[in-house]
Amino acid sequence: MNPASDLYFSDVFGVAESDLDEYGAFNVSLVVDLPLFIDPFLLFNSQHPPYQALHTLIIDYLKYLRDQSLAGQLNDGRLRALFCFSEVQQNWLGFSQTDNRGRGLGMDFARALADNLNKLFADFGNENITRSSHLEKLCLIRAGVGRDMISDFTTNLIKRFLCEFTEGFAKKHLDPARCATFSVERVTFYPATGTWAPGKYLLPKNGSDFVLLTPKDLLTKDDTWINKEDFIREYHDIPTAIGDAELRDRIDAYFQSVLPRRPTKKEEDEAVRKTALQFPVLIDYFIKHKEDTGDEAERRSIAKVEASMALYIRQFGQLVEMLRTTEFYREPLASKDAALEKVRFLKDVIENKGGHRIFYHNGQAIRKEEDLQILYRLVWHRTRFDVSREVNDGRGPADFKVSVGATNKTLVEMKLASNTGLRRNLEKQVEIYQKASDAPTALKVIIYFSQAEQRRVAAILRQLKLDGNPDIVLIDARVDNKPSGSKAA
Repeated sequence: MNPASDLYFSDVFGVAESDLDEYGAFNVSLVVDLPLFIDPFLLFNSQHPPYQALHTLIIDYLKYLRDQSLAGQLNDGRLRALFCFSEVQQNWLGFSQTDNRGRGLGMDFARALADNLNKLFADFGNENITRSSHLEKLCLIRAGVGRDMISDFTTNLIKRFLCEFTEGFAKKHLDPARCATFSVERVTFYPATGTWAPGKYLLPKNGSDFVLLTPKDLLTKDDTWINKEDFIREYHDIPTAIGDAELRDRIDAYFQSVLPRRPTKKEEDEAVRKTALQFPVLIDYFIKHKEDTGDEAERRSIAKVEASMALYIRQFGQLVEMLRTTEFYREPLASKDAALEKVRFLKDVIENKGGHRIFYHNGQAIRKEEDLQILYRLVWHRTRFDVSREVNDGRGPADFKVSVGATNKTLVEMKLASNTGLRRNLEKQVEIYQKASDAPTALKVIIYFSQAEQRRVAAILRQLKLDGNPDIVLIDARVDNKPSGSKAA
């Protein structure tokens, strides 16, 4: 079978990409999660009434949780029942990058949300500054709560809509033989009883499981519109929007009191977080600014999704198709030989056969290690080896572990030459991971996009006496040293 023939939903189910595009659905990979997320702000800001209703549904659920907290009803059992959700792995979106098995929302998230119901969310439904309540408030001040958790929570709360959206496409475009009726857990919440109920839907069947499609206009990449990084970066501009001069002075005095002398960036960020907890009005004014510029959120989301489609679907798919005509998919017995062979094939295609073009969009290099890792996982599609990512065997995660059985295993680290921690990684990281996982061998793959990056890597390797090491593979993705006919657009 053509290895590139079943990477994406359109391939597997025999539908045209144009059908998905016209319906408004993203063409997900059914091999590896893609790093896209549902942003609840896009529900709020939409002019589409069903989306606005979904945002109201989310806020109503948070109000219910707040009222349960005020009534003293949130013991551990209720926290698990109301706050903890499995990842909706069937939408093939998120953070995993190995397959579609994420962590979901456990008790850490449950307690983080519960702890703030009577603080950040105390005025839900009665806002005086913002036009609405926003779940994303939680990620502004709570460490460890980021876009993936916000997206997972949102996805679970709108799962009924996603099932109905997918069912509509399936009935219109898919062969009935490729669909089945599935009972989907926790799609409807009944406040009167405080319970979730399942529902039955006709959905695309992928093996023994189903697939959920997601509307493109709900997705974003990199971060939600309301996010901690923007809040910290824009913090010093927020108080100017507060009309009360006395309150502004109190906020500044408190901020200065918790800010150490000659603070590091980490210490300054922590001072911002503490001040926001002491004066939640700062968060409200920041969110008001985000609401007022909401149209920009939609524009950026569209651009990011289009760029993701170009990279993950069209460009990565083209590379897999190029590899199909080589011996790339013939596999040796040893995991190290297989891993090294695939790296070398990738190196040859990228350096000598125009494959470097997949790493460029609108003339700009795509410098994200997660993209390189997604590509590496895609080209292992249909392998007999187990290829797992973010293996954490006690001392931290490696990028990949390639294995057959308990002893035939190899670790693979994928790094960009621009990574500021590259030297440290080359010195220690993979060896530590190797010992923790009992993998007898390890490979390090480094990709560079400029002559300066190439020189930096070469210098580090010389300093560490690693130049010429056969287990370190450099991949040249420069565009300025390739024949003109293969230059990226």
